[in-house]
Amino acid sequence: MSLSQQRRFPRRRTSVGASRDFVVDVLTEWQLTPLIDDIKLCVSELATNALLHGVPPAREFAVRLHATEDLVRLEVRDSGGGRPAIQHAEDDCCSGRGLFLVGELAAEFGIDHHIVGKTVWLTFKRPAAPFVP
Repeated sequence: MSLSQQRRFPRRRTSVGASRDFVVDVLTEWQLTPLIDDIKLCVSELATNALLHGVPPAREFAVRLHATEDLVRLEVRDSGGGRPAIQHAEDDCCSGRGLFLVGELAAEFGIDHHIVGKTVWLTFKRPAAPFVP
């Protein structure tokens, strides 16, 4: 069994909140609520990065969730250039920790570069189904 949903978002600040709402709605529909907090935090970071560094003016970015029996994969794709990289920010820096944090929350983390743009993806282990005697 596999499930998949995707939504596109315009290049606006409000799209970060809308992308969080999207993943909450999908994970709730799929009855994967134990993953909501981690994935909501991660999509917020990835959507913000897409807006700040990846989405050219008048373009959109896409958020996709894909679930299999074992994993949930979160993807954020944009059409911009740039090469995301995990940084090791100094203690007194106010930014630069986002990809490090999402990489720590996820089971796997990666970046697929395309001819136009890139996809930043994370996977999360699905919680075990509750035991019913």
